[in-house]
Amino acid sequence: MESLSNLNRKFVFGSFEYCYDLIKQERKTLSLTVTPNLQIFLKSPNQADNNRIDKFLKKKWFWLEKQLAYFRKFQRKQYKKEYVSGESLFYLGKQYRLQVKRGKNEKVSLLRGCLLVITKNSVSDGVHTKKLVTKWFDEKTNKIFNERFEAVKTLFAYDEMPKLVVRDMKRRWGSYKDNHIIGLNPKLIRVPKECIDYVIAHEMCHVKHRDHGKEFYRLLEKKYPKWEKIKDKLEEFGVK
Repeated sequence: MESLSNLNRKFVFGSFEYCYDLIKQERKTLSLTVTPNLQIFLKSPNQADNNRIDKFLKKKWFWLEKQLAYFRKFQRKQYKKEYVSGESLFYLGKQYRLQVKRGKNEKVSLLRGCLLVITKNSVSDGVHTKKLVTKWFDEKTNKIFNERFEAVKTLFAYDEMPKLVVRDMKRRWGSYKDNHIIGLNPKLIRVPKECIDYVIAHEMCHVKHRDHGKEFYRLLEKKYPKWEKIKDKLEEFGVK
């Protein structure tokens, strides 16, 4: 979905040193994003030179350090999830606290800001709870993705509509293949529906325009206005 023009670029400002990924695209301004997994993305106009980029980063270094410090506080919790009561999970852009209870009939449901898991096993059996939660998320992913795909594709008048698949991807939210298949990253189930719609619209535009040229962004703007603002919201969640 997004082509990274330059991976692992380095920016040094005084005693601070950052590695970031540069994304070149059709746009007028520069924009900086830090994801919860501490990835730094700089979106830049195609014509912006290194001098303009460096000046922008120097102006943003204090904000950048604050964002990194904020997300570092959550790293331990994020990467050592044990699937026990008290942990949090994102679903469609909202954060839910995990609540695990023991019962005869196993089920997973949303209840007053909580993701409630009823398990036959011990509430401390995180392995089993994870299986229940994963199954629930898989079912929701297939349902929501298909619903959003059906809604967004009405914006396009292609003679042959692409098919939808759910596909694990490390660095991308979506993809379009020459065999007329649109792939969506299952992690999109964490983000708001408007962000899912944006990814689908983006990939639908690739049916007509394979690269990220002016015609591609002209079509995207026509089919999904204000896409750039929604894309910024999406990147706050990070891919990993």
